[in-house]
Amino acid sequence: MSDLNHITDDNELIEHMPTVETIKTVAEAMKQLGDPSRLRIFWLLCHCEECVINIAAATEMTSPAVSHHLRLLKSAGLIISSRKGKEMYYRAADTEIVLKLHHTIEDIARITCPK
Repeated sequence: MSDLNHITDDNELIEHMPTVETIKTVAEAMKQLGDPSRLRIFWLLCHCEECVINIAAATEMTSPAVSHHLRLLKSAGLIISSRKGKEMYYRAADTEIVLKLHHTIEDIARITCPK
């Protein structure tokens, strides 16, 4: 029996297969976090809420570069923003995928979460 026949015969496996939409969501998140700059920004925003200027200072990047990365992270649903006065502040989205990615990053890098 071929491997394909074996897989299709395993109804339980097929029933638990993630939907195409779920896979697309996870793939997009992982794609965005595949960039080291975005990964650093994401990790930072998992721990605090910050504006572009402060993120730029913490990551030693220019504000336009940070803004570019923030747009991509936001479009992937990994971060959210809120306006406070004239400044826009960013933080990690409060979702299951963000929490799991945050913990996975720390597990892989053997980082102890500061909070």
